[in-house]
Amino acid sequence: MSPENDTALGIVEQYEKGVVRRIADFQDPRQEWRRLFSELLGTFFLVLVAAGGGMMGHAFPNTISRTAAVVAPALMVMAIILFMGKVSGAHLNPAVSIAFALRRDFPWWRVPGYIVVQLAGATLAALFLHNVINVSAMYGSNYPAAGYSAGAAFWMEFILTLGLVSVILGTASGAQNIGIFGALGVGGYIALAGLWGSPISGASMNPARTFGPDLVGSNFTHYWVYIAGPIAGAVVAVAVAFVLRGRAGGMSGSGAAQGDLFPEVVDPKKA
Repeated sequence: MSPENDTALGIVEQYEKGVVRRIADFQDPRQEWRRLFSELLGTFFLVLVAAGGGMMGHAFPNTISRTAAVVAPALMVMAIILFMGKVSGAHLNPAVSIAFALRRDFPWWRVPGYIVVQLAGATLAALFLHNVINVSAMYGSNYPAAGYSAGAAFWMEFILTLGLVSVILGTASGAQNIGIFGALGVGGYIALAGLWGSPISGASMNPARTFGPDLVGSNFTHYWVYIAGPIAGAVVAVAVAFVLRGRAGGMSGSGAAQGDLFPEVVDPKKA
C-alpha cells in the first residue's frame, strides 16, 4: 500500500474515532446541561418576541400590528429549530415535551427538566422586557378577549394546540420526517394559527409562553386556560398521530424529539 493510501486511511480512522468520541460525550448524562441550556435559551428568545410584541405595542402605540405580533414568534421558532434543533429538539413548550414523551419518542425522565427550564426562560424574557421597555409584563401575556368566556378561550387553545402538535409529530415521524424543512411547517402553522385564532385567546399554545409574563406581571387570571388547553390539545394530538401512523415516530421521530442523531431511545417501539 502506498504512503498516500496510508495517510488517507489514517485521516479516516481519526475522523471515525472523533465521531465516536463526540457521540459518547453527548450521550453522557453529564452533558444533559447542554440540552437544558438550549431549551432555556430558545424559550427565552421565543417569549422575547411573543411577549415583546404586546409590550412594545403598548409602549409605542400604532407601531406593531396584530399581524406582525403573531408572525414574529413564528419566524423566531423557525430560526430556533434551524440553529439548535439538533441539540435539544427545540421543544420550547411543555405541551410539546409531554406529547413527545407520550409518543415514546422522548424519555420521561427528561421531561421535568425541560419544563423547568422552559418556564425559567420565559420568565427571564419577561423580566428583560419589563426592565427594558418599562411597561407591565401583563401587556405581553395572554387573556380571554373581552366579551368571551374562559371556556371559549380554552377551546380555542385546545384546537390550536391540537393542530400545532399534530404538525410537529407529523414532520418528525418515519418516512414523513422532512429534516430542517420541518421548521417551515411548524413556523408556518404558528403564523396561520395566530392570524385567525389570536383575537379570542391570544393563540399561546404554550404554557411557558404565558407563564413568564403572568409571573412577572403578577397576574394569573385565567392562567388555567393556558395550561389545560394546550396540554389537552397535545394529548389528543398524540392519539391522532397513533391513528394516522401507529405507535411512536420511529428512529427519526426519536431523533427529532431528543435533538441528537444518536438518541437514548434508538427504537422507541422497543422502549
